Amino acid sequence: MKKKYDFFSVSVCHLPYFFVGSLLLLFFACTGDTTPKPPVSKTPPSEMATGGNPAIEALKQKIQASPDDPKLYAQRAKIYYDNEGYDEAIADLTKALSYDSTNVDYLHLLSDAQIDYYQSRKAVNTMKLAAMYHPTRIPTLLKLAELQMIVKQNVPSLKTIDEILKLEPQNADAYFLMGMNFRATGDENRAINSLQTVVENDPDYLDAWVILAQLFAKKENPIAIKYFDNAIRVDSTNIEALTAKGNYLGGQGKFSEAIKVLKKIHQYAPQRPETYYNIGLAYLEMDSLELAYQNFDIVVNTSPTDYMAYFCRGITSEEKGDLNAARKDYQQALNLEPKFERAKIALANLKQK
Repeated sequence: MKKKYDFFSVSVCHLPYFFVGSLLLLFFACTGDTTPKPPVSKTPPSEMATGGNPAIEALKQKIQASPDDPKLYAQRAKIYYDNEGYDEAIADLTKALSYDSTNVDYLHLLSDAQIDYYQSRKAVNTMKLAAMYHPTRIPTLLKLAELQMIVKQNVPSLKTIDEILKLEPQNADAYFLMGMNFRATGDENRAINSLQTVVENDPDYLDAWVILAQLFAKKENPIAIKYFDNAIRVDSTNIEALTAKGNYLGGQGKFSEAIKVLKKIHQYAPQRPETYYNIGLAYLEMDSLELAYQNFDIVVNTSPTDYMAYFCRGITSEEKGDLNAARKDYQQALNLEPKFERAKIALANLKQK
């Protein structure tokens, strides 16, 4: 079916959900040492430090009795980390490492705290140190390669991956990271080759199947659907895989098929607004206006700051002939996103009706 509204060519910044690659990987969560406001602890660190957390209080007493035991600092750091007390976790791990500088567990946890505290380059340096102390430890090298990729050190990341493959020539995780590096640098053919090696070595590697499918879909190669099906074969309940397949089918104008796939997500995530949004777009393309409206209405009620949901509900209302409702939704979309040109145009067109 021909696409009527052309939502499927809207850029990522204007269209948060539909027909955009939906597999969000931790690898791209950070791109460097930006300096946003640090995250707030689930339990405020000051409260934990003064006895608000019984486990912290118990370890505090143990540390007072045995101040040179690095294990105690590391145990307390893990509790701080689990409660997003990153400053405190980093301080305790630094203390633990002053007694046991080569401990790989301490170094891994320190890098975790640093990456979650927006200190990605420090996290890379921590893992470089871990790799220096443990040059043949595969999990350490994999983590270093991943973090190097996060900070866009793609060449060093690929060099680290080469070291892994010298130790384990068929390591699927290493080939996956290789593929992600190539994808990040725009070398999609080499990315495909690397990811195909992943699934050859590990046929149940879900993320590789999904990304391969997305890469083939981008090339408009119909084999993409087989890769999406393989991803769902691996895990039929996986929301990302189902969403990706539904997105692909919608992008091909196969709206009924897309809806059928996307509705399966309701079984596993019945409150997920993205799914209702995507289904609403497909119904809108099919001129099933009442069903489209119902789905957009759910998104508006569950995600009231989503300006695109208001805009799409407005389009649906306009198509139904309810111009007052359409006007209100277009205006609300603009209230939420004043630079949203499509809403401005839609409002201007309404004035002529």
